[in-house]
Amino acid sequence: MMTAKVPLLAVDGGGTKCLAVFTDENGRMLATGRSGSCNYQGTGREAAALELTRAIEEAKRQLAGSAAEGSNAPESSVPPVSPAPQEEATITEDGPLHVSCTVFGIAGLDTEHDGQVIEDMVREALDRTQVVADLIVVENDGVAALLGATGGAPGILIIAGTGSIVYGINANGESARAGGWGHRVGDEGSGYWIGKQAINAVLREFDGRGRRTGLTDKLLRHLRLQNEEELFNWVYSAEYSVNKTAELSKLVSEAEQERDEAARLILETAADELFLGARSVMDKLGMAAAPFTVILQGGVLQNNPFVRSRLADSFRAASPLAQIDEAKKEPIHGVIAQGLQLLRRGK
Repeated sequence: MMTAKVPLLAVDGGGTKCLAVFTDENGRMLATGRSGSCNYQGTGREAAALELTRAIEEAKRQLAGSAAEGSNAPESSVPPVSPAPQEEATITEDGPLHVSCTVFGIAGLDTEHDGQVIEDMVREALDRTQVVADLIVVENDGVAALLGATGGAPGILIIAGTGSIVYGINANGESARAGGWGHRVGDEGSGYWIGKQAINAVLREFDGRGRRTGLTDKLLRHLRLQNEEELFNWVYSAEYSVNKTAELSKLVSEAEQERDEAARLILETAADELFLGARSVMDKLGMAAAPFTVILQGGVLQNNPFVRSRLADSFRAASPLAQIDEAKKEPIHGVIAQGLQLLRRGK
């Protein structure tokens, strides 16, 4: 019996969600699967491997259903699923699937040790889902998104989602990064960092050390707490998590739109911290006076116009030849683009 074959499996494994996508040779999405965080540094190795497996399983299940029924998949945040290609072999949920190329962009891949852990996770997930790949590429989620988005042309990618990091590549193909040190010692400008600053602002007001802020009512209501002391207890309880704290960044955006001074200062500092990382990368790569593309990704930069606008203004002032990419594409599109480049090179 022949094994069914699909050209590409692209996976964007971030700190908040994992998205797995099967595509045809033109990058058209055939099926998608979504799960939770697969950043092992935040959730632990076993939990991250499980989420990675779940995302691929869901995409494979959707692919099999599309092939069997010839129908589109359920609505999602990515473009609609196209009908599965006609294969001589039948695509089944519990059968083997042959993929020409797989590209995994996984958060938390920052050191050689991280690479070993994550490559083991990837191979485990492929084995569990019976996906056999001719080529397996595993990179940090930011590297994959940058290479896919620029095609190797000069560019700087700033990701500010749950965490934050900056990557750059210059005209000579040299690359550099800044940030990405995780929520305990870094991730400035990220959703988590903004949420943590909001908690600090509330407690500073409670102490009489900080300005009055509408963030107090917003945070207590959102977390269903009665007062600031309960907020303090929540921070040190089992209920506290990186993801729940990152969710508080939306409240800061709301407060800023209501002209809350404390919220505005938090978001100004977030944008400035992200630009510090970009400036560091530009200096390392000698890019300030050269033309390049700036790609802004992640929930904070996609959904918070204040931070995005302030960051764009900083680039225009420091590097007039920089072009801000306004497409607002999700990182998965960069991962897919890199996979398509690898497929074409292999022909």
